[in-house]
Amino acid sequence: MNYQSIIDQYYAEDDQLRRLLLFHSRQVADRSLAICRQHPELPLDQQFVEEAAMLHDIGIRWCHAPSIFCMGESPYIEHGQIGGRLLRQMGFERHARVCERHTGTGLPGFEPETLEEQLVCYADKFYSKSHPERVLTVDQAAQSLERFGHEGVEKFLAWAKMFE
Repeated sequence: MNYQSIIDQYYAEDDQLRRLLLFHSRQVADRSLAICRQHPELPLDQQFVEEAAMLHDIGIRWCHAPSIFCMGESPYIEHGQIGGRLLRQMGFERHARVCERHTGTGLPGFEPETLEEQLVCYADKFYSKSHPERVLTVDQAAQSLERFGHEGVEKFLAWAKMFE
């Protein structure tokens, strides 16, 4: 699988949205890969982790979030499902599942299950497309999840114990 060719297909124009997507996705991929290297005891598929991290936000183009250059019509919360459908149509089921399961610590019915799904979801919480220059600490990332309920915070902190 060539994740760059998929990105190029849907984000061909060198614009602010493409640059933001690439920057954010690389942040998430680099953190995910660093965790893979730090934890050789975990059975993580590093190639898949990089591909999935680079594609986890492929669906943002079709969402409405002008502050991050997304001028589509769908609510932003749906970007994971949109990306999941896109990748599934291309035959990339595992990658589609990462797209669908990375929002928050998982949406109802779309919770991360595999270690790779959990890892990309976890790594994503340290970076915001609204403030790409910021890197959150574990405590800051956990605090940012509190508004969605304490259950997600607990899940994130359990991942932190496993991945840090």
